[in-house]
Amino acid sequence: MAQVLQLNNHIINAEEIISLLTRYQLIPQLLCESLIDQATATIECTTEEVAVAYREFDWQWGITSEDERQQWQSYYGLTAVQLDHLVTRTLRVEKFKQITWGHKLESYFLKRKTQLDQVIYSLLRVTDHDFANELYFRIREGEESFAELARYYSEGPEAATGGLLGPVELGSLSIQFAQLLSGLPVGEVQPPIPLGEWQIIVRVEKQMPAQLDAAMRQRLLQEQFETWFQQQIRQLPPLEQIWMGVRAEQKQAA
Repeated sequence: MAQVLQLNNHIINAEEIISLLTRYQLIPQLLCESLIDQATATIECTTEEVAVAYREFDWQWGITSEDERQQWQSYYGLTAVQLDHLVTRTLRVEKFKQITWGHKLESYFLKRKTQLDQVIYSLLRVTDHDFANELYFRIREGEESFAELARYYSEGPEAATGGLLGPVELGSLSIQFAQLLSGLPVGEVQPPIPLGEWQIIVRVEKQMPAQLDAAMRQRLLQEQFETWFQQQIRQLPPLEQIWMGVRAEQKQAA
């Protein structure tokens, strides 16, 4: 038997690899990483980028010399090319995202912006319409504050915060409620509005338009990457799709 690796005093042989991957349910992870490797195989890194990647790798593993790195490489049975691949993998994935979708980010952002915009708002909800009207007039006339009435009378979890909610992305709310909030003026308490089983009183406290800054760019690139990845999974052979849960999801949907 060819020895592959010794972990926790257990010698793992080549003949055991497939059964161990299956037993520990690591086949899905292996499939995922293989798909990513195929996509990033042609991505190249500059000498400077590779040097930075190796410094980060050495720091992560506590490696302080070339000899220690070679010992690590030998212990895990990697060739120099395989070690390069491991060290630069995260960098190549990020470059793949940028090359594939970076030039489309502005248009994708504009498409998603209404969902990405954030809002802070106050909410008070009750089931009785007449009581909702009474509370609204008490707020409007300044008899009691929105926060006080929400804390005492609101029938949802927002009572714990005096009705104040957010910042929250409009895309995380129901379409009807998001459209309502996006069209309201800031700072004006609204008369009771029916929403499902509730009569709601709402006041927009602050509108926070999404910005295409560095953090947003990273997020949108990741979104595009994940969408692409799901498409790749659905192109796998049927047996491998079962490992990834695709067919199980389809059966549930049916």
